[in-house]
Amino acid sequence: MRVRGAGELPREVRVLSVVAFMVALGFGIVSPAIPLYARAFGVGTTAVGLAVSAFAFFRFVSAFSGGALVERLGERVVLAAGLLTVAVTTGLAGLADSFPLFLGLRAAGGIGSALFTVAALSLLLRVAPPTHRGRAAATYQGGFILGGIAGPAVGGLLAELSPSLPFLLYAGSLIVAGGFGLLFLRPGKAAADTPAPAAGTGDAEARPLTLSAAFRSRVYLAALVAHLGVGWMLFGVRNSLIPLYVVEELGRTVAWAGVGLLVGSLAQALGLLRSGRLADAWGRRPSLVLGASLATASTAVLVLPPATGAFLASMAVFGLSASLLSSVPAALVGDLSPARGGRVVAVFQMAADLGAVTGPLVAGWLTDVASYQLAFAVSTAVLGLGLVAALALPRAQSSAAPASGTPAAAPGAAAR
Repeated sequence: MRVRGAGELPREVRVLSVVAFMVALGFGIVSPAIPLYARAFGVGTTAVGLAVSAFAFFRFVSAFSGGALVERLGERVVLAAGLLTVAVTTGLAGLADSFPLFLGLRAAGGIGSALFTVAALSLLLRVAPPTHRGRAAATYQGGFILGGIAGPAVGGLLAELSPSLPFLLYAGSLIVAGGFGLLFLRPGKAAADTPAPAAGTGDAEARPLTLSAAFRSRVYLAALVAHLGVGWMLFGVRNSLIPLYVVEELGRTVAWAGVGLLVGSLAQALGLLRSGRLADAWGRRPSLVLGASLATASTAVLVLPPATGAFLASMAVFGLSASLLSSVPAALVGDLSPARGGRVVAVFQMAADLGAVTGPLVAGWLTDVASYQLAFAVSTAVLGLGLVAALALPRAQSSAAPASGTPAAAPGAAAR
């Protein structure tokens, strides 16, 4: 099968990637300042943690409503509204004069983040042709990764100058990103070679795939389980437990934790250069199996007796696996619901958010009552579930073949 070059990705993919970079850059800038700003109100460590988790919690609980808005109003409007909401609440949070006000604004920002994320991913999967969905998802994730690498270093310096400055700069970057998206994203465009809708389902654009049909598909369930593992380890445990593990188990300084996380991020960024092409040309199923296998194996290394070399190798291999797990599950969801499927995409995003919220809590509790090794063993099991789900995916000749049959059966042709 001949696959078009990356230069032929729809313009919307490149625009969304730029928006993702600006959002991640701003979030990285503000992240180091959030604990310091909250602590300045004289609150304890638990309250500081609440200020961090409130954003993630409200992002999780509002994602499904965001999906319904996408189906009603369209991705472009909801995306801009979400960015504007986060911009306003973040800017005001940087000027808040009490901790309850700061906490409330952080929670409201999580709602805006959910609107943006669901709308952006829904639009990305709708405009990308089946032969390019893996590369589209990888390009989009690449924007987040590059912004995420650059942001924290800048944010730490700015927080030293003024605790409010990172919040104001983040708000400004979101306003620019929202304006950029409104200006360059064209409403109503869909992939020209999207597969024909399944028999009896009517027009794909008019009738998005229902959640009940999606949940009857092994493809969708595999995407959910894999995305749960991404949230659990990549967005949760890696950030919360790894720094403590390096200091308390490896006996190294915090700087070594930063080195490990940087190695993982760089490996993920390099992996994204090829992961999308693998998903499109090699197939969704083998790519997901490879990603889930690498993720499971790399986390299992941390269950072994502590060793600095093994830790760095684990971070590098996990970064490579994350490049596949960040793009292949999204491509599977796009194959499953090529029409505007806001709620299908919303639940997919909620799976990662659920992992990001519960992973640090469960792993932290296991570390307190038992050991780091048990916490990493449970994390390995969560990632292993993704491998089992990937191996259970049906096989087919082509991920771009037109769907046939019922909506629940058609996605089997997308897995390979």
